[in-house]
Amino acid sequence: MRNLVRRVRSRSDYAWYLVREWPLLLVALGVLLGAVVVLPVAVGVALALIALVLGVIALTGGLRGRRRRWSGHEFSPAAEPFPHAEIGVPASYPAAVYSHLPGLGTALLSDEIDRAVRDRRFEVRIAEQAYRPAPELRATAPHLPALRSSERPLFNGPVVGLRSDPLPGSGDAEVRLHRTRYFDFQCSNELCGMRITDRETGAEFDPRRRLLTDTSGRLRGLDAGELADVVGVSTLAFTTDGLLLIVGNGDPSGSGSLEPRDLVTADGSPRRDLAEVLVAGMERELREETGLAGGSVAGTELTGFARWMDRGAKPEFFGITLLSVSSNNIPGSELDFVDIDLATMSRELRAATNVLEAPSLPQPLRESGSLPLLLAIRAAALR
Repeated sequence: MRNLVRRVRSRSDYAWYLVREWPLLLVALGVLLGAVVVLPVAVGVALALIALVLGVIALTGGLRGRRRRWSGHEFSPAAEPFPHAEIGVPASYPAAVYSHLPGLGTALLSDEIDRAVRDRRFEVRIAEQAYRPAPELRATAPHLPALRSSERPLFNGPVVGLRSDPLPGSGDAEVRLHRTRYFDFQCSNELCGMRITDRETGAEFDPRRRLLTDTSGRLRGLDAGELADVVGVSTLAFTTDGLLLIVGNGDPSGSGSLEPRDLVTADGSPRRDLAEVLVAGMERELREETGLAGGSVAGTELTGFARWMDRGAKPEFFGITLLSVSSNNIPGSELDFVDIDLATMSRELRAATNVLEAPSLPQPLRESGSLPLLLAIRAAALR
């Protein structure tokens, strides 16, 4: 029953997303009003029925028109890795490099930006208007398989995106955030993980180059982006007996997306500091995924930043959380504990060893660790 409810909710979110633009919304409202008039009132039934029929026709035509915008193209997951050798790093990112982890993905990293995230204060400014994808991108919604996944239902929940880069510098700085929703992220960033081919000509629309690069062929900074750029947050939680808490088959202790509720305190006051916002999101995800009570968290510090290239170069922040409980006092059938030596890994990474190839990386994490987990471990070891 729970899975059925989740599928119904996912599909209703998806249907609402398709008709949300104002022309279709007005037509849908007309259909609804026509139905309301028809049911309880006998007078004017004929006119109401005509309005209802015309509204249904217009609504159906609008939906079909949106579907036709990309109907001549085939959408499939991109099989090739992100072309990091062909796309330059942003000119504003100091000493930035691509790190490709075979079988997992590619990330853009900068040790100097990591230090800025840890040491520099960034004041938060929230955009007045929520992010909306361009009409051309929104029109891909009927064709994206992920939006209609029955095995993994997706919901159009509220999330937060980043519209400026946390760059090094002196003094305080400002970062811009915007509110958006998950399906807008699907129709922008996640589109970059698709292969889009014209069925007649075989020509490809390459979203990675069209949406992510500037005129010089470099990756765009977040301040010049046109995508939702939803903020990912991941933290590594260590117990009092020094063990790393792992969720599922190889995910960080807490990992997910920044949400609007992370922007305010418990009493509704706005958080002004980016670090406070990110820590709030990390600790919320940690509690949700592990079932830990708030009192089990002793504190969280930021460790680094990356851009996940395979997901439209979305921003990812990493942290490390100290718990006030031991591994023996944390129940959970889907939780694992791993002994990892961050000091040894730090020496290996500073010798230019890839995190996936570091000898000190525990074998279970080498075999099943996710990209966010491995990037979080790298950031924690180098902090």
